[in-house]
Amino acid sequence: MRRRELIAGGAALAGLPLAARAQNATDTTEAAAGMLDGTGQPMMAPHIVQLVEPFPPGEVHVFPGPFRLYWTLEDAYAWVYPIRIGRDNLYEAGEYYVGAKKEWPSWTPTPDMIEREPEKYKQYEDGMPGGPNNPLGARALYLFTEERGDTFLRIHGTNDPNTIGRAVSNGCAGLINEHMINLYDKVPMGARVVLYPKA
Repeated sequence: MRRRELIAGGAALAGLPLAARAQNATDTTEAAAGMLDGTGQPMMAPHIVQLVEPFPPGEVHVFPGPFRLYWTLEDAYAWVYPIRIGRDNLYEAGEYYVGAKKEWPSWTPTPDMIEREPEKYKQYEDGMPGGPNNPLGARALYLFTEERGDTFLRIHGTNDPNTIGRAVSNGCAGLINEHMINLYDKVPMGARVVLYPKA
């Protein structure tokens, strides 16, 4: 898909999350009950919605405006999850595929991250092992393109629910760990991922 087509498609679909009709979830998690997102509002649990316009099943669609991630199903249904996204110009709209999946992944800040905030990231330049305090959380999907290979963008977990519903990361999309585990088990290697442009 050419960039012009992607942006046009993103603009046309930007209202889709608001137009989705919620259905009774068949397999929602209980992890979000009583938790708050970054706006102080109760955080929604993952649930199934019926989309006004169908998407091909088996794809991830990230809409930055309403901070929502959709995992598409057959017959115009989708799972929807609350997310956080990259701040400022670190959010990178585009089309990707899942090139790797890791449970409790290790993490190394990118050179750009170290250059931007050495006081925060320099100490981790040799990496951090996976675990509850790791910034990538419990699970991570690694986003690749044919041209670049690993883009260093991730969809990953976090143990900080206060960041959900906010643009705070270094470019990655984040879900609380319990939601990320739920999503990780659904998304296979090679799945298409679309990050739509910010409004």
